[in-house]
Amino acid sequence: MKNKFSTIKERVVQLVELKQVSKENFFSKIGSTSANFRGKPQKTPLNSDTIVNILSEFPDVNVNWLLTGEGEMIKPDSEHGKASHYTVIPVISIDAAAGYGSGEEVVMPHHIAEGYVIPEWTERGVAYIIRVSGNSMYPTHSNGDLLGCRPVKDLSFFQWGKIYVLDTDQGPLVKRLYPAAGNAAELVCHSDNKDKYPPFSIPLSSIYRIAIVVGVIRFE
Repeated sequence: MKNKFSTIKERVVQLVELKQVSKENFFSKIGSTSANFRGKPQKTPLNSDTIVNILSEFPDVNVNWLLTGEGEMIKPDSEHGKASHYTVIPVISIDAAAGYGSGEEVVMPHHIAEGYVIPEWTERGVAYIIRVSGNSMYPTHSNGDLLGCRPVKDLSFFQWGKIYVLDTDQGPLVKRLYPAAGNAAELVCHSDNKDKYPPFSIPLSSIYRIAIVVGVIRFE
């Protein structure tokens, strides 16, 4: 049965009231304000960053209920009204994570299909997991590998040679980053599959969001 709270924002407010936490503190933690959850703004969707933040604050919430209104609010194996000590890291499609280059990605129910409890990744700040599509990073990462992504907010510092997930105006990219010689306003993107994918430069102004890959899950 569909929950009577028809929008995702109405369901978030219902969840906060059940948990009996400070609304102002909660909205601040998820990077929003209470004004976005009442009146006309209540009908607008949430972006992926906010969804991930909500799941981090309330890891015992049923993701399907949150996104669609279907099912129970709290997972069956969770004690009612209390947060689980496990944090479920959601698996988000790479196109959803990148937002198709719009910079304002909206998560739909089919974008979050599963999640994993990996305490070591949670401790390292992993906010979401993406599934690799294609072979540009082969042999390091193969098609279907799951990458643990930690959002990067400070774009003045990069770990050169590390693999990052970029949300760009031309779509999502998974690349190793290097500095552009003599140009601090650009980054050089390298693929590990060098024979098929030569390196190229990208302006920082073309990057909406960025995350560093801190771990991988590979299925044989």
